[in-house]
Amino acid sequence: MTETGHTRTEDLIAQLAADARPVRPLRPPMLRAALWLLIAGLVIAGVVALKGVRHERMQEMAETSYQLEWAGAMLTGILAAIAAFHVSLPDRSRRWALLPVPGLVFWLASMGYGCLTDWIRFGPDGFVLGTSFRCFMNILMVSIPLWALLVVMLRFAGPVRPTATIVTGMLAASALVSCGVSLFHPLDTTIMVLIWHGGSIALLVGLARLFNRPLFALFAPRPVGQAS
Repeated sequence: MTETGHTRTEDLIAQLAADARPVRPLRPPMLRAALWLLIAGLVIAGVVALKGVRHERMQEMAETSYQLEWAGAMLTGILAAIAAFHVSLPDRSRRWALLPVPGLVFWLASMGYGCLTDWIRFGPDGFVLGTSFRCFMNILMVSIPLWALLVVMLRFAGPVRPTATIVTGMLAASALVSCGVSLFHPLDTTIMVLIWHGGSIALLVGLARLFNRPLFALFAPRPVGQAS
């Protein structure tokens, strides 16, 4: 190598070293998931306290069917949050995205059990479909901020697997919010819970999957030196 070439190489190395910035490693995914779950729990608890718990709901929670539904939604949300923080890392398996599946299966099975008990108690009236756009709006308005916070927390690692990260993150937020909304918003039968809670969650997850890349591009940190 010529002296000029050697000098240019040394200059390049020196320039790269001078421009280098310290990189702070990400905290363990379980710790970050626990932090997000804590924040989500506080936000949802605040909304429930503001709205007020229905007296009828406290009586309903004594029944096995409602206990199973609520536990299924809670389990789904917790597992989905853990999955989002793991699947976003390049050194973790894609199979982490499947972690919420047992919670979803349990949740759907509990709703099936709830539909059966409604049929026994109410007969055909237990399957009468109603409308509750307020339920959808409650889930939407609380889920979006919590999900946006999760995306911000995953902005450095999320683009590795944007679809899996966004979908599990939205599932986590909306499932947990569903637990809170069920405490203050009345829905008479399990079939209505399935339609409005389940439908709202499915819609939000579908939209998150559709727009995952633009959303991560919006929250992703900009390179050093890039104009704001």
